[in-house]
Amino acid sequence: MIVTTTPEVEGYAITGYYGVVFGEVITGVNFLRDFGAGIRNIVGGRSEGYEAELTQARTEALQELEQRAASMGAHAVVGVDIDYEVLGQGNMLMVTASGTAVTLAAK
Repeated sequence: MIVTTTPEVEGYAITGYYGVVFGEVITGVNFLRDFGAGIRNIVGGRSEGYEAELTQARTEALQELEQRAASMGAHAVVGVDIDYEVLGQGNMLMVTASGTAVTLAAK
């Protein structure tokens, strides 16, 4: 499955539109990562725990997006956008991937 932020796929014509598809992931960040991030805020540096959690959530959201598009019969998802939100007291992260499911034919 082709997943792209562009509105079309080079070398292909869009032959069908199936509508907007989403992949959403809501994940909690554990206490130890929160504690480590707090220390990093004081002394500086990157929070590897949060970065790993963010990467995992983004990967899962894109996988869910692909699965939903495939179940509709799509070959690709174009115009993909990824949004991030913090929920609750700052200990929940929501990652949403959205795009348009399409079928393609070679030009």
